Amino acid sequence: MKLTTEQVRHVATLARLSLTPEEEQRYATQLSAVLDAVAQLQELDVSSVEPTSHATLAASLLREDVTRPSLPPEKGLANAPSKIGTSFAVPKIIE
Repeated sequence: MKLTTEQVRHVATLARLSLTPEEEQRYATQLSAVLDAVAQLQELDVSSVEPTSHATLAASLLREDVTRPSLPPEKGLANAPSKIGTSFAVPKIIE
């Protein structure tokens, strides 16, 4: 699909980009190549391909989300340079 310079200008305006005429020509060529590649992908018959949530069929490497006890506040704040109750004390930076 061949993009026109006007279409590239429209996309640049939507993206709030300021392009030189040379950039408009270059991006028209590059974006046209991307759209041609997408058009080729759309021609593929994927009706027999099972939908997946990941490119590989590997099992999830993430651990189970299980509630576990955390550090007690005293131990978590043991090396804190400054604390207030059970929280870290930090200098005020916003008036």
